[in-house]
Amino acid sequence: MSWSEWADAVEIEPSIYASDFSRLGTQLEALHGAGARVFHFDVGDGRFIPEITIGPVVLTSISPFVRGWGAKLDCHLMVAEPERHFEAVSRAGGDSVTFHVEACDDPPRAVAAARSLGLGAGLAFNPATAVADAVAASGGVDLVLCMSIHPGYSGQAFMDEALGRIAELRAALPVEVRVQVDGGINTKTARAARDAGADLLVAGSAVFWSDDPGAAFGDLVEVVRA
Repeated sequence: MSWSEWADAVEIEPSIYASDFSRLGTQLEALHGAGARVFHFDVGDGRFIPEITIGPVVLTSISPFVRGWGAKLDCHLMVAEPERHFEAVSRAGGDSVTFHVEACDDPPRAVAAARSLGLGAGLAFNPATAVADAVAASGGVDLVLCMSIHPGYSGQAFMDEALGRIAELRAALPVEVRVQVDGGINTKTARAARDAGADLLVAGSAVFWSDDPGAAFGDLVEVVRA
């Protein structure tokens, strides 16, 4: 299967890093019931970003029931030497890996390594990286992720300058390559990101920090699909 089969034309991806880990299974089940088809899984190693987040142990624990629902796990690797982690992600039940252009010396090799493990492949880039540099490195990927915050902790505000970068990215990529945005997505920013050209919108605190994550997810879906 491919991203064209996993995700709708516009998809809200709940970001698991923002969840309440004491209630993770319950929250994921509620989100699936509300219509979530793709879950975003952030991995940070304390090197590429200061934070150490979640990794294959958590992925292994949730992937059987996420896959049982027919949903997918989209793994965003905010790590140095990302290729070293692809096999672990695959074994743990991930469906796709997105690596940062700033952390990878050879993006085509990384894409090939992901494909060899049956994984989807994405390329991410930070706010300080030129859109043109990301586009130049994006050959063969399924998606390009434009960070609308500095990668790391949840709850950061959306950077308004990301809208122009999303639009530039969408204009430069082949139509079949998805444009993802991650950081500060909520009911006030999601529509603007969508209008700029993003079709995969990652939402963490806006979903999981709500008293009712399923309802919050539904509100975001309504905003972007209106």
